[in-house]
Amino acid sequence: MAIDSAVEPFYQRTVLPNGLRILTSTMPATHSVSVSLYVGAGSRYERASEAGVSHFVEHLLFKGTSKYPSAKEVAEAIDGVGGVLNGGTDREYTVYYIKAARPHMDLALDVLFELVRRPLMDPGEMEKERKVILEELAMVADSPAQLVDLLLDSILWPDNPLGRDVAGTEETVKGIDRDMVMGYLAQQYVPNNILISVAGNIVHEEVVAAIKSALGDWSSAKPAAWIPAVGGNGVRCAVKYKSTEQAHLSVAVPGIPLNHPDRHAIQFLSVVLGEGMSSRLFIELREKRGLVYDVHSYAAHFLDTGAFNVYTGVDPKNAVAALIVVLAELGRLREDGPTTEELTKARELSKGRLMLRMEDTRNVSGWIGGQELLMGNVRSIEEAVAEMDAVTLEDLQRVAREIIDPSKLHLAVVGPYRSDKKFAALLPA
Repeated sequence: MAIDSAVEPFYQRTVLPNGLRILTSTMPATHSVSVSLYVGAGSRYERASEAGVSHFVEHLLFKGTSKYPSAKEVAEAIDGVGGVLNGGTDREYTVYYIKAARPHMDLALDVLFELVRRPLMDPGEMEKERKVILEELAMVADSPAQLVDLLLDSILWPDNPLGRDVAGTEETVKGIDRDMVMGYLAQQYVPNNILISVAGNIVHEEVVAAIKSALGDWSSAKPAAWIPAVGGNGVRCAVKYKSTEQAHLSVAVPGIPLNHPDRHAIQFLSVVLGEGMSSRLFIELREKRGLVYDVHSYAAHFLDTGAFNVYTGVDPKNAVAALIVVLAELGRLREDGPTTEELTKARELSKGRLMLRMEDTRNVSGWIGGQELLMGNVRSIEEAVAEMDAVTLEDLQRVAREIIDPSKLHLAVVGPYRSDKKFAALLPA
């Protein structure tokens, strides 16, 4: 068993002989413990024909295990001690986590071990859960704000896992059978494709001993790799007709990967443009013109690509006017860049968000686990803050010019429109 010396003062890392990684962060003043189990599994690991299988597997693991043979018993094990149990599937990982009072850490570990190693995968439960997932897809179809983001993804990354819903489609979900589920589970849920991160008032060696005892005999295997991103096919505008009270607009340009040195700079640009009530878009669209209730921007990062996005919902008759303002503000940010005052605000906001999050064991567990899985290393809070402090106004101006390329703007619209003509005409050539 190889033990790495802690590169960062706030975490320790051990790798078991079967490749399972264990990361811990000791937080002596806390009364809770959070355990996160990350798997290299998500929509980017799926072929088109199996779209949604990662998400389906995640749902099924909660339906019963050898020790906790029903969904009720799985839930009661943690509910009964006041804890929180949940999971989630994303494009590049699946995570299961439990947050509980410190005295119940062994129970939290035991439940997670059972979920990933001894799930029953009962065929009857699978059919019931298929119906649940189809309802989940129907819920998204009834949510134009979510629908417009999916539509935008489909033109940013056409015919690619990044361009489709993590949960799959009605067709693919109906086509997932037990053999596909069991095959995917056997392929991706192997110890060398899993890491467990624990945060709280804990001792690293005790955590390692508990995990080694339960999972040390689990054999490693070769999991499938994620599917690389593929750029657009020339389509830059998409409109989906839906009889809605608002038009939902989503604008984006291709962004940068998760580990790119400019990741903080693009995040600061998002803060300046559309995060918070003092952001440029909020002031221009809501305060000055009264056109919208919600407008915001965000930077999305993946392993090999990313996106810089703006979303707003607006009365259909004002959609063109709102889009003109969004495009103008993107152009102004590109040409003029932020001010010194805006950089200071964006930096301090981002640093403050991070430091406040890191007071919670769940967030610390996610911080160390997510970084280790996706980036292969873990930055300390102090390192992340130092990186933010190193970003200059010139960096923001350079990144704004590089990223906000008018010829790469993509637009998706969901609302009562049969044609994209009046929207597509506003996109620069």
